[in-house]
Amino acid sequence: MKKVSIIGAGLAGSEAAYQISKRGFEVDLFEMRPLKMTKAHKTSSCAELVCSNSFRGADLSNAVGLLKEELRLWDSLIMQAADYAKLPAGGALAVDRERFSEFIDGRIKADKNINFHTREIVELPEFSKDSPLLIATGPLTSPDLSKQISELTGDTQLSFFDAISPIILSSSIDYDHVFRQSRYDKGDGADYLNIPLEKEEYYAFVDDVLNAEKFGGHEEVESDQIEGIRPFEGCMPIEDMAERGIDTLRFGPLKPVGLTNPKTQRRPYGVIQLRQDNKEGTLWSMVGFQTRMKHPEQLRVFKKLKGLENAEFVRLGSVHRNTFIDSPKCLSNSLEFKTKPGLFFAGQITGTEGYVESTSGGLVAGINIAKLLADEQMLVHSNDTAIGSLINYISDESRQFFQPMNISFGLMPNYAKALEGRKKKDKKEIRREISEKSLEITKATVANNS
Repeated sequence: MKKVSIIGAGLAGSEAAYQISKRGFEVDLFEMRPLKMTKAHKTSSCAELVCSNSFRGADLSNAVGLLKEELRLWDSLIMQAADYAKLPAGGALAVDRERFSEFIDGRIKADKNINFHTREIVELPEFSKDSPLLIATGPLTSPDLSKQISELTGDTQLSFFDAISPIILSSSIDYDHVFRQSRYDKGDGADYLNIPLEKEEYYAFVDDVLNAEKFGGHEEVESDQIEGIRPFEGCMPIEDMAERGIDTLRFGPLKPVGLTNPKTQRRPYGVIQLRQDNKEGTLWSMVGFQTRMKHPEQLRVFKKLKGLENAEFVRLGSVHRNTFIDSPKCLSNSLEFKTKPGLFFAGQITGTEGYVESTSGGLVAGINIAKLLADEQMLVHSNDTAIGSLINYISDESRQFFQPMNISFGLMPNYAKALEGRKKKDKKEIRREISEKSLEITKATVANNS
């Protein structure tokens, strides 16, 4: 009997299992949690979100907004869960992380075609065209399995460090010193809590951040274990941003544009935003506040902020080591290993950085594994779609100095062509035009592959 093995029940692994199952094939899905936990995970649920609870922008003028719409057209399980667990977040899609994971966990474990196994895989099982294997272990792959993958790829795996933002109990926030407003009044116009900073307060905060004692990884990880590992630009810790220049944070997570302090009727010099983290509104995360300050230092620095003097942190920030393979060297655009038929990779371990991007890899691998089992030609997604351009980025063998990447319109060749001869002010309109064409292509592709 033809059967698929998937290692890792994160976003990519869960999505792939769902896509394979709905096409009538049996899946053995292996997850080591809770028998063995990673440095970042807290639960045993499938597709636990360990970093932000945000899936980022929702508008079609945003590449990640387009990517989400394409995934919805492909009947993505992850997007079903995200829409089910949606929270107010202005122009972004944010979710209640517990409801999100519980939705996926329930669907996966109730699926008659998916056999869920709680087991750590330390040696790669045998695989073939009739018994494909998908490795979707993510950036926190266990050391034993990492060694196996390194031997398989013939290279020492590349690495970067990723960071997590703190989460605060809402009842511990002093609401006399914060105001509700979404940037440019998007969404309901009041989806975020904002801590305004005057000029002196901003520079005092930056000074505290720069002078705080920091660690290289989780507190139980020795700093020399992360020595020389590159930070990923999309999850840059605030102290690393501050080191680039004292005003860098004002043009990053602390930018005040689109916000007005109702007490002064003017824009603050800087602003720290909090985003709702669960449906009940009892938890709020600090937006863009990934940090590697030591835990006592975080408490000291953050509790100096007006409104957070008595804040109770249910999770403090931290960093963890992420690993990824040299995908352009190893993978085809079906996400099958170029020299090993029946072996597939998907998710962050391939260098698709971000929740939605990882999901896309799981979807592509899942569809193509099902096609392999059905003796059909594997699907190559058009470069004029967000999914196709992202997969092309990680499988283009001409690419050198490979680094993890979020989706962007810059990866889509038709976007560069559309910009020629157009005014800069038309950029948002052009992006929407590109998105509409991409969705037309996706609809036709889905119809031909249903």
